[in-house]
Amino acid sequence: MEHLPLELVRRTARYLGDRGFESPRLDAEVLLAHVLGVTRIQLYLQFDRPLASAEVDAYREAVRRRARREPVAHITGVREFWSLPFLVDGRVLVPRPETETLVAAALGRMGEAGRLADLGTGSGAVAVALLRERPGWSGVGVDLSESALEVAQANVAHSGLGLRLDLRSGDLFEPLAGDLFDAVVSNPPYIPSAEIPGLEAEVAIFDPRLALDGGDDGLGVIRRIVEQAPAHLAGGGFLALEFGTGQEGEVIGLIQGEGSYEEPAIVLDPAGRPRVALAVRRGT
Repeated sequence: MEHLPLELVRRTARYLGDRGFESPRLDAEVLLAHVLGVTRIQLYLQFDRPLASAEVDAYREAVRRRARREPVAHITGVREFWSLPFLVDGRVLVPRPETETLVAAALGRMGEAGRLADLGTGSGAVAVALLRERPGWSGVGVDLSESALEVAQANVAHSGLGLRLDLRSGDLFEPLAGDLFDAVVSNPPYIPSAEIPGLEAEVAIFDPRLALDGGDDGLGVIRRIVEQAPAHLAGGGFLALEFGTGQEGEVIGLIQGEGSYEEPAIVLDPAGRPRVALAVRRGT
């Protein structure tokens, strides 16, 4: 039986759509393009090319994995973030589009040169995106997970940043003793522990819990960052923190209560939701 890409994509999109996937056609196309080793644009030019049986088998396996709610990025091994490709797998949180708000907010405060710390760097996506946009900056990415740092190291090597981004293992500021930065950025875990099992399977099952779990109220890690960052920020340096839906009031309160920051600003994501807190360290 002859298998044409267009018909396979249509059947797969119906199959995934019937099972409640939000973007079944997109998933179907991305997976087939991955199996064939082409871009989605190139795939459109091959829709009438009969597929070899090995290609069909590989595609069916990819679709089976997606049907089990495994993220597309885990299947392809790549996720685009800030228009850059990042290697990802089950060792790291898959970068989300809303986290680009964190990058944009930080870039708005960064001058031509400086030094940044990215806490909970995961895949390294935020730090790499920032340093690619600001050639005069260097930085340190910190993560408690050694396996996450392996992924980050691969992305740093792929990005060509070389020695501009140093990766260190440890808990938040612990491996940064004595270091001062012009910026501290973080997309920390901020989901309350009890809510994680109820998240969509792609997150609850496949994302590392360490990257999700913010403790009982979701603010455990954010609270520690807000409290500890002033000791590592030069005067006029800033803290940029991503947070979850409905947490903006508590995050503002934590920043104001610490006493070392100017009045914080809240930055909205493209959907109009409060997403990032930006706080400048008072000069010393």
